[in-house]
Amino acid sequence: MSGIQLHLMRHGAPVQTGLMLGHADMPISEAGCSACFERGRRLHVAAIVSSDLKRARRPADLIAAWQDVPLHYDSRWRELDFGQWDGAAPADLPQAELAAFWDDPDRSAPPGGETWAGLCDRVSAALAEIDRSTLVVAHAGSIRAALSRLLGWDYRQSWSLALPYTALVSLTVWPGSKRTAQITGLIA
Repeated sequence: MSGIQLHLMRHGAPVQTGLMLGHADMPISEAGCSACFERGRRLHVAAIVSSDLKRARRPADLIAAWQDVPLHYDSRWRELDFGQWDGAAPADLPQAELAAFWDDPDRSAPPGGETWAGLCDRVSAALAEIDRSTLVVAHAGSIRAALSRLLGWDYRQSWSLALPYTALVSLTVWPGSKRTAQITGLIA
C-alpha cells in the first residue's frame, strides 16, 4: 500500500501581524503572498485545498492556477476560533485568562471561542477526505491539529513545532480507518 503525499503550508504574513487571528478575515500582505506562492509552486500535487480565509485563499488561488490543478476551499481548515479575542493583540487580553488558554486550550477556551479538541475534530474530518497528493494552505493552528491527529501528538507536542509564516510540513499519509503518517520534510 502506497502513501499519499500531503503538504501542509501556513499562509504568508497578513497585512498586520502580532494579533490573535482566528476567523478574522485579514488579507495577506503582498510579500507574504509572494513568499507563499514561491514555496508552493515548486510542489508536485494533484490538488490544492485551502482555508476559505483570504490570507490562505489568495496564495492558494495563485498556486493552483500556476500548477493547473483543482482547488477546493474548506472552512474546516480555518484557524482556531478565538471568539471574543479574535483580532486582538495578546498584550491587550486578560493575562491570566490567556495563560490558562495556552496551558490547557480545552479547559480554558477563549471566551466565545473554540476548544483545541473542536479544532482537531474539524481538521480530522477534512483530512479524511484527502485521497491524492495534496497541498493544504492553512493556518498554524489547523496544521498543528492535523499533525496531532496524524502523528498522535498531544497538544504540547504539536505546539513545540515552530510554524512561521510560509512554513511547509510534508508528510506521507497511509489511508485507512486510522490514518497514520510520517513527516518527510519541514521547511520553516
